[in-house]
Amino acid sequence: MNSLNFPVIHPSFQKLKRAGRLLHLTAGMLILVHAISHFQQPESSPLYLGCLLLMALDIFILVLAGKNILMDMPRVNLFFRLAEILFFLGIGITLLLEGHWLIGTTHLLLCTVYSYLFYCEKKLGSAEYLAIHHTGISIPSLPESKFFLWSHINAVDARYDCISINTANSGSYEFDLRENLAFEELDQIHEFCRHYLGAGR
Repeated sequence: MNSLNFPVIHPSFQKLKRAGRLLHLTAGMLILVHAISHFQQPESSPLYLGCLLLMALDIFILVLAGKNILMDMPRVNLFFRLAEILFFLGIGITLLLEGHWLIGTTHLLLCTVYSYLFYCEKKLGSAEYLAIHHTGISIPSLPESKFFLWSHINAVDARYDCISINTANSGSYEFDLRENLAFEELDQIHEFCRHYLGAGR
């Protein structure tokens, strides 16, 4: 038997995809607020102000134009997420150097949060698969996929539209499948289970 891979729908991944637009919008609003604050300063730079406004405008257009941006344009999404990270990092360091500790630290915390988000979003395209191997089962998870040896698995309930895995220590996991299993695929899963768990499922 060869290893089996199935695309699944992971609730945490779906929440992250839905939250992506809102997080872009939040970053755009913060950049716009910073631009307005910079404009009110007596020694504001027109070039810097223009860059901030252009960046905020680009993000707003991206949010309005791309409802399913994480799925339709993952590289564009990651590019803008990286720009947001660099903005928060640059502004945070600048504010700290100017002695604005609270606001500077807040921007650096936002940089950390958006960096973690970037890391998770980078995985979305390739990590949403459940895989059954001869050594065990790997399931998608954030920030890293999880792997369970067969000795740590109590039961596997495979149906045409979903798979449930009951583990010894970490509880149960249930995933809806993106496509219904063919009869042969379901039979292969049962064969794995019979071989390693001594059960039909």
